[in-house]
Amino acid sequence: MMSQMPQQAALTNCPSCAEPLESGDRFCGACGYDLSAVPAPPDDHPTLAVNGSAPVAPPAAGDPWPVAHAPVAAAPGDHEPAPPPSGSPVSPASGVRFDRPPEPDDYPLQAPDPRVAAETPTPAEGVKVCVACRAGRVDHDGYCENCGHAQPRERDHMEQECGPMAAVSDRGLRHHRNEDAFAVGTAALPDGSPASVAIVCDGVSSATRPDDASLAASRAASESLLAALERGTHPQQAMHDAIVAASHAVNALAAEPQTAREHAPHQNAPACTIVGAVVTSGLLVVGWVGDSRAYWVPVDRGALPARLTEDDSWAAQMVAAGLMNEAEAYADERAHAITGWLGADAYELEPHTASFKPDRPGVVVVCTDGLWNYAEGAQEMAEAVPLDAAVRPLHGAQVLVGHALDGGGHDNVTVALVPFPAPHQGAGSA
Repeated sequence: MMSQMPQQAALTNCPSCAEPLESGDRFCGACGYDLSAVPAPPDDHPTLAVNGSAPVAPPAAGDPWPVAHAPVAAAPGDHEPAPPPSGSPVSPASGVRFDRPPEPDDYPLQAPDPRVAAETPTPAEGVKVCVACRAGRVDHDGYCENCGHAQPRERDHMEQECGPMAAVSDRGLRHHRNEDAFAVGTAALPDGSPASVAIVCDGVSSATRPDDASLAASRAASESLLAALERGTHPQQAMHDAIVAASHAVNALAAEPQTAREHAPHQNAPACTIVGAVVTSGLLVVGWVGDSRAYWVPVDRGALPARLTEDDSWAAQMVAAGLMNEAEAYADERAHAITGWLGADAYELEPHTASFKPDRPGVVVVCTDGLWNYAEGAQEMAEAVPLDAAVRPLHGAQVLVGHALDGGGHDNVTVALVPFPAPHQGAGSA
């Protein structure tokens, strides 16, 4: 077998996702790439200069080809800090976590081999079929038994409508999985008036099991909020308590065997950020820890929109201290180093809450940085929100996710749209 695949034997990393390989691997264990199909480097090399630059020298054998880019200003989402030199995603001295480990540029679907597909019998009805070769059966691990391709996960794209609001979450174009999560629900307050609840969480990519952390936090916070509101707890206190409940849920993951097996000195306990909103007939409450955000966008676009949250991040600290303006801070490579998160290794839990009484109808945008990277300012966000978002929240959320994907989709993208005030019709628990 080794003599038949000399090129494969020389590979130490997957050409698609750079995952380390073991001797004899036929498929990448991370992305399912067919290692026997790795093409040989081309014999000829381009020599035409681009933008006045010198020709690029061919790479050494086995090295990836560099990609030439025209010099452009940093795009939203590109200012992602590199991990510290030690390899640890946390700086113990400052309590800062770096939420952007290096990742491959993309995860392309491998083209199916028509010869193999033609020889493979069609799976029985009801059997999950591979999205790449359209013929192989998908095993319990999520890989095609025919071509070995990793299949899309259920969380790669999620949409949900709930009463007057809606949420959409997408993996984006650069990440191999979706580490965001959301929860939306409605409740009836003791006086019979309605309340809408939206929670959005962003898993910290440099931590262990970030997708599990965001899911646990969103569920725990939503359940706590809905129950507290129906008991008559003030929405702002209910939001604070919900963030604490979410923190406990994430902390509990650190003690689970699955985390213990994966845990290593250079890794951290599961962690995520959180942002939530409660909308009643006359009150808007937001709560957060980390750098996920909430925005206010009035239906009357002649009125001013506003950002309702302040990031727990290096960039926000620099702006607050007067050391940089917002444009400079968020253009810095350290901008997305967060100073607050939910997780067993968080230095101190400080739930932030704020309440507002808007004087006009509008929509609350609750989102992760995968969206606001492409619409940081309140006015930018308002321009991206469709005019009919308050009456068509699902369509509005889809448009906003599309806005982030069109901008580059460098991160997972999650957004919930919650109209204000909460409408009386159709109120009830969900």
